[in-house]
Amino acid sequence: MSFKQIAIIGPTASGKSDLAISVTQHTNACILSIDSLSIYKEIDIVSAKPSKEELAQIKHYGINELFVNEYFSVDIFIDLYKKVRLTCKEENKNLIIVGGTSFYLKSLLDGLSTLPDISAEHRLHVKERLQDLQASYDFLTKIDAEYMQKITPRDKYRIEKALLIYEASGITPSQWFNQNPPKPVITDLQIYNIDAERDILRQRIQKRTQKMYETGLIDEVCFLEQKYTRAPHAMGAIGIVEVLDYLDGKTDKDTMLSLISTHTAQLAKRQQTFNRTQFQNVTSAKLEDLPELILNKF
Repeated sequence: MSFKQIAIIGPTASGKSDLAISVTQHTNACILSIDSLSIYKEIDIVSAKPSKEELAQIKHYGINELFVNEYFSVDIFIDLYKKVRLTCKEENKNLIIVGGTSFYLKSLLDGLSTLPDISAEHRLHVKERLQDLQASYDFLTKIDAEYMQKITPRDKYRIEKALLIYEASGITPSQWFNQNPPKPVITDLQIYNIDAERDILRQRIQKRTQKMYETGLIDEVCFLEQKYTRAPHAMGAIGIVEVLDYLDGKTDKDTMLSLISTHTAQLAKRQQTFNRTQFQNVTSAKLEDLPELILNKF
């Protein structure tokens, strides 16, 4: 069997997960989720991830991979994709990539620059320098102000990466990336986009928000805050922030739900714009028309 892979994209609440699960049942495929929240264990209701039954029925990757306080980045996602692709080929499975965080999909198509050979000695020296994070940030800003404009003084992961590049290569990160442009990870991928009307999408978002509340949204956020505090990046997600404001007494229940729906609809609009402007080789169609179009690919 020749390995085949496709991607399904679309705004939040447009029906991507259900479509992917339906298609896999006819294509001997696994699913790789590209959702910035579903990657985390214990964020179940807020992320609207597939049910336990659906996860048991079809092999999913990219879901429940990390704890909330663990770091996640494009680099980690690309490594995950490579492992999943290899596993699918070994098991004679196809792959369906699906989710709302299309930036991760674009990273597969555009690729990332390779890094220099980093020795254990380099890592040890950088680890010592990172004990003073501000000094490390100031040093990098002095030698490569352009690159460091994108990095905050508290972003330890990216400061460490920049230091490692400098230590191992002897040149600034900007110079390194100019000399080592990114190479695509995927070179041929058919992308299917769910063309969702805005009014219908708003209705679906409102219904989903209400369902989230009825199935324990507040309890989930309380649990996450108690276990992880508000510090992790994921705790700033839509659905979590609004509940935390409600718990702080800043809003009432109805306002909280209204804000979640409004912010989710705004996110959906941004996703539609990104998907429309950032990808080529895209087939856009209504949700009900996509199954037949996708199955013809297989």
